[in-house]
Amino acid sequence: MSLLLVLHAVRLAGMADDDAVARRFGLPPDDVAAALRDAHDRGWAQRAQFAETAGWWLTESGRAENERLLAVELSAAGAGHAVAAVHEDFLPLNARLRNAVTRWQLRPAGDRLAPDDHTDADWDDAVLDELAALDRALSPLARRLATHLDRFSGYDTRFSHALTRAWRGGRPWVDASDVDSCHRVWFELHEDLVATLGIDRGAGDAGATG
Repeated sequence: MSLLLVLHAVRLAGMADDDAVARRFGLPPDDVAAALRDAHDRGWAQRAQFAETAGWWLTESGRAENERLLAVELSAAGAGHAVAAVHEDFLPLNARLRNAVTRWQLRPAGDRLAPDDHTDADWDDAVLDELAALDRALSPLARRLATHLDRFSGYDTRFSHALTRAWRGGRPWVDASDVDSCHRVWFELHEDLVATLGIDRGAGDAGATG
């Protein structure tokens, strides 16, 4: 089993329990549990609990090991230029996604920071229309990535699923962090791209989503 995928699943989630790590890339649960224990022993992962939420997170050395393994994978696949090109095409879309989520959360009415109470159907529909346009733009990017690295598969279908739920009235499926929402899927893809390319988001990745 790939240690890269175990560490990367934790990295993408921010914090995840054993089952979530196993589900992310369809890995055998027993093997994942063993790999996480090994990662803990090596100082790459720590387990934390906050109230009723518990899971693994990567230490600084764990993130460094994850990025080392990703760099080896990227070089072996000869996909560096291809992934970098997708990232370049992704950034303008990312700016649009950030704007759409802001408009979903805020509805200026005298106060530019007034929260959106979602009583204006036209306003919300305009945001969902923009997310639909981003959904269409995401599909070819996801296909380009998956052609070179299969672990990128599924971002487009997850985003489409979340958007469908949002159109059906499930407002949390736009931006909630406790479901696989449009924003959560998009944020994860962005993290996947910058981790794969070894980009420091804190050093000026202007398209950062949050």
